[in-house]
Amino acid sequence: MTRAGDGDSVNASIVAVIRCSSYDPVEVQEAVNRGLDLLGGAKVFVHQGEHILLKPNLLIGGTPERVVTTHPSVFQAVATAFQTAGAKLSYGDSPGFGKPQTAAQRAGLLKVAWELGIELADFTHGESVSFPEGRQNKQFTIARGALSADGIVSLPKLKTHGLTRITGAIKNQFGCIPGPLKAEFHARLPRVDLFSQMLVDLNRFLKPRLFIMDGIVAMEGNGPRNGTACPMNILLFSRDPVALDATVCRLIELEPKRVLPIQYGVEFGLGAYENIEYLGDPIESFVNKAFVVNRSPLSTTDEPGRVSRMARRFVIPKPFIRAAKCTKCGTCVSVCPVDPKAVEFRDAGRVNPPVHDYQLCIRCYCCQELCPEGAIEVATPLLGRLLHRR
Repeated sequence: MTRAGDGDSVNASIVAVIRCSSYDPVEVQEAVNRGLDLLGGAKVFVHQGEHILLKPNLLIGGTPERVVTTHPSVFQAVATAFQTAGAKLSYGDSPGFGKPQTAAQRAGLLKVAWELGIELADFTHGESVSFPEGRQNKQFTIARGALSADGIVSLPKLKTHGLTRITGAIKNQFGCIPGPLKAEFHARLPRVDLFSQMLVDLNRFLKPRLFIMDGIVAMEGNGPRNGTACPMNILLFSRDPVALDATVCRLIELEPKRVLPIQYGVEFGLGAYENIEYLGDPIESFVNKAFVVNRSPLSTTDEPGRVSRMARRFVIPKPFIRAAKCTKCGTCVSVCPVDPKAVEFRDAGRVNPPVHDYQLCIRCYCCQELCPEGAIEVATPLLGRLLHRR
């Protein structure tokens, strides 16, 4: 057992840290059972006959080898454990592009769910809900499949992210907002501080009962879709999404305060990142100092909406298109949330790749996140790189 911070262990957030070196179904099931047992077992999180929604990360339809989505072995192991505990299960997510069923099929979850008799919940249609307690956002449109469940078990994937540095436990619930509406949030909340506050309010409304993160093979670099596979050999379990995401930061030597969903998660009372009690395997044995992630002190997380236009142009990271990789599919144009579009074709025949207008670009990185070819990357301008070195 390892401690982080100097708080009282009675009030500490608990994170179970479990080593799992492959996606072999038997090994994963043993690891999941061990992690759940350290937290009291699956029965602690569900009453007999309750309807529990499993919320994986299904950002986009991709095979498990691409490490974009929650691996089917992890999904299967968690589902089996909760079915054994007496839960009635459904599952679902709203991908950034395409239909939920298509994404689930390509990710390998549809087959597992069919074999276990788990229904795909409705993540296409949503209902408007009020959240008076919201600090930033007091109304959401939530997928019906999430609203109809008695409880949620969130299954995030350990990955990097252009906007929030990492995408993990807190951000995974963004998929409970149906398809096109997610783009509206990016347009309405162009500043990363406001967007992060919204994510925290969303978690405060949904109140997932448990978070189980798939970090067996994580994604580093150009995440959350086009990064590089990086074995971390870990599964993480916690009731507290803030503590879980902060644990990820410590594993990859990223200062948790630089991840704004974590910072506002603490401020809004969602969880804690300093007073954490670790159970299971020694967390020190998983630290990866070479993990490729944005650790710079000056970044999109420094509230770019509050800086001058000159700073935005010459300092703040921006998306750019590698022409050699671009297939001119137009995905970046279609997912750009602003009007007029910040990335657009300049010729009618699509002879050349689209071009960014950085005066319009709000630095949400939706184009980078969803480019199917990995042709869009996030780069810091020269002045910004020089400031980082100071």
